[in-house]
Amino acid sequence: MQFDLNRVIIFTDNMTKMEEFYGTAIGLKVVGKEDGWIEFSAGRCNIALHSGRAKPGNRPPKLSFYAQDVAAARAYLVKRASPDFGPVKSTGTFDMCDGKDPDGNPVQISSRK
Repeated sequence: MQFDLNRVIIFTDNMTKMEEFYGTAIGLKVVGKEDGWIEFSAGRCNIALHSGRAKPGNRPPKLSFYAQDVAAARAYLVKRASPDFGPVKSTGTFDMCDGKDPDGNPVQISSRK
């Protein structure tokens, strides 16, 4: 039996800001919407926003988005939606930049394929 990750569900009390971040700033396409639920196509795995208070553990999951040019992607997001992105770091093999969505969930831009 094979289990493929189908979607990551993020609980939020801030549906409007979160929809703007993932839909407008990140540019994900809405593939499902109903009362208290918005689902975005994010490649092989969808991201869904579910209305309701999040109760993350001490280290919540981090969503990592691929970008060939991490610095350009960071500048784009800082300008459009979220100034809460740190500097671009290079490992020598790939670049990455960590930030947060409007609810404070960790988000990363990475050139690692």
